[in-house]
Amino acid sequence: MNENSPNNEVKKRAVIYARFSTDLQNERSIEDQISLCRTYADREALNVVGSYDDRARSGGSLMGRNGLLKLLDDAREKCFDVIIVEALDRLSRDMEDLAGIHKRLSFLGIEIRAVHEGVVNTVLVGLRGLVGQLFREDNAHKVRRGLAGRVKQGLSAGGLTYGYTPAPGKNGERVIVEAEAQVVRRIFQEYVDGRTPREIAHDLNSDKIAPPRGRAWNASTINGNRERGAGVLQNELYVGRLVWNKVRMVKDPETGKRLSRPNQKSDWQIAEVPHLTIVTPELFAAAKARKEERNRIHPSHLRRPRRMLSGLLRCGSCGSGMATKGRDKSGRVRIRCSAATESGTCSDPKTFYLHTVEGAVLGGLKAELRAPKVISEYVRTYLEERKRLATASNAKRQRLEQQQGQLTREIDRLVNAIAKGHGDPAVLGPQSTALAAERTRISEQLTHEPPAPKNVALHPAMLKRYEEQLERLEEALAKGAKAGDGEAAEAIRDLVESVTVFRDPERPGGVSVEIAGRLNALLGDTAYPNRVRGVGGKMVAREGLEPPTPGL
Repeated sequence: MNENSPNNEVKKRAVIYARFSTDLQNERSIEDQISLCRTYADREALNVVGSYDDRARSGGSLMGRNGLLKLLDDAREKCFDVIIVEALDRLSRDMEDLAGIHKRLSFLGIEIRAVHEGVVNTVLVGLRGLVGQLFREDNAHKVRRGLAGRVKQGLSAGGLTYGYTPAPGKNGERVIVEAEAQVVRRIFQEYVDGRTPREIAHDLNSDKIAPPRGRAWNASTINGNRERGAGVLQNELYVGRLVWNKVRMVKDPETGKRLSRPNQKSDWQIAEVPHLTIVTPELFAAAKARKEERNRIHPSHLRRPRRMLSGLLRCGSCGSGMATKGRDKSGRVRIRCSAATESGTCSDPKTFYLHTVEGAVLGGLKAELRAPKVISEYVRTYLEERKRLATASNAKRQRLEQQQGQLTREIDRLVNAIAKGHGDPAVLGPQSTALAAERTRISEQLTHEPPAPKNVALHPAMLKRYEEQLERLEEALAKGAKAGDGEAAEAIRDLVESVTVFRDPERPGGVSVEIAGRLNALLGDTAYPNRVRGVGGKMVAREGLEPPTPGL
């Protein structure tokens, strides 16, 4: 029997894709779609070899849809010939995404078939893509309209607010959680009494009071964002006023993530809900007045000088950033872990003197960078890079010269054939002209290609720059690492990426620093052979003298 006869025609391999949008839809939706698609496949004599699905995933983006992404990956491997869907909007409700999927699958020779519409073509993709996107946008408008109606009735439009919980059996209504309400009143009262949000957050964490979200209270939880009207101190619900539509959500087309954007105050919707009042209007007004007063920054404080290590310091205990923490009686600037200051969550909230850390960094860098191993490694790495670039340049030039020579030989062959009457000039002539144009293009590229260097040597200017960096570093050290010294800051940032500060257990009041330098990116771990660990904190008291050897 002939296996290739029409009766034994090989069936096309097909896969099924199914999707439903939200957790509120029935899980059976996937099974129902797959069943419908299998019936279609049997009717069309298609061999179903697999299925893919995405549950509770929006069709507005490809991001996070692992089932669809796996399907597209398998399509590139030619694992099937046909994709069956109940309707095109199962693949996507976004015009751009749906057109892109169709374009890629068409290139791979894979058909898309919809149960109710058959084989999908470009016209159908355009129409269904437009309809799907309009449906999605119209649905979003209807949802917002419904939420606006709920807010007018004093009902919740979604989301949880600290101090409240949903009323059992009453959709959209909230009731006060008295234990949390007491915390809210405490925050307002302490703020009005003069305490800062940082101090309040620190005490709440010390008292083991659970935060609204996350692991700990911090200043931003209490302060919030003035533009968005967020934060405990700015939430008008605590004074019996429900404010909705402060922000709108937009989807980033690159990542598919939803991002919030603040709305104009004229777009906010307000409803009075006196039964949800937690703090008195007088207390809320007093907190608001103090906040506005604190927002009036004196012009002299608007532009603080950038310090040498600003943004580079890290806490050795928890890894958070470090910031200035006032001055002592002698005027020396102190620094402290930001996590300890903001929320009191750092296990070692010790303060350090900034000039001690700056001196340790400067002294350690000077000693490290003068090490012969560093200079030799600098030279070796530079030479290797120059050699690599020269090799790449030579290879490109050689390739162009080879192409130019081959084109010249081809042109000569055609010209000789025409001269000897071995070919039709009407055919060979245009070929020769095209090759000549290509040779001209190659010749122009060669003229712009830099000639290969005769030797690969370290330019004196590079070593000179290295020495200049060290000289600038020494000048900074001689100036005593003054705060706001632009030259010193610039010199440090040429060489340092981060500085992690540790308490030195072997020396009372000592400090140990670990420097991650920008030279590491160029030279690897050999950039700082001595690791710059254990630099003595007392070194700063000897300004102008040669710093001690790191680690001693």
